[in-house]
Amino acid sequence: MAAKSTSRRKGTTTPMTTVLLVRHGNTPTTGKVLPGRAKGLHLSETGQAQADSAAERIAALKRVDAIYCSPLERARETAAPIGRVRNMRPIVDKGLLECDFGSWTGAELAQLMKLPEWSTVQRAPSTFRFPGGESFTEMQVRIVSALDRLRAAHPGGTIVCVSHADPIKAAIAHAVGTHLDLFQRIVVSTCSISAISWTAHGPAVLAVNSTGGPIGDLALS
Repeated sequence: MAAKSTSRRKGTTTPMTTVLLVRHGNTPTTGKVLPGRAKGLHLSETGQAQADSAAERIAALKRVDAIYCSPLERARETAAPIGRVRNMRPIVDKGLLECDFGSWTGAELAQLMKLPEWSTVQRAPSTFRFPGGESFTEMQVRIVSALDRLRAAHPGGTIVCVSHADPIKAAIAHAVGTHLDLFQRIVVSTCSISAISWTAHGPAVLAVNSTGGPIGDLALS
């Protein structure tokens, strides 16, 4: 996904920067528990295979300038094979962390879904703060600010950012101009690859939840 396009403004040329957002691979608790920022959660065998597959897809790209990842084990373990195929060391960045779920951390999803607050989480997340944790709005500001900072460090390049489902969905919603209250409609599967490019005219979403096939043809012409 080489950055081919440029945009012109007042006689200057601004190179296109592309960010590949990779969700971490499957874990033993995926779909069962809200793990949040709890430590010690590693990829399952399925998750490791997913990470290897994502790495193979990214290996085919002509250019990758940097690999960044959330500090959590499942994200670092997903970034590791990408680093190996690109001969690069992933850089940990706290801006890519999972949402802080506060006292909900580690709770079973089946139990959380019975709470009256669950409807707010799904239908009006911009109004919700996790007890003792982060609000969805704060999470979105954090991930968007992190991506702005990281892409600014690589003008005209392509970078990989390994993160988590909710932050990635929030970043995609922001890029397409969708209100945060609708971000739950975006699907980001384990080890899926989403792509956003930035020019002087703003962001363009190139792909969402891509789980197979070549990704080199996502570059803007």
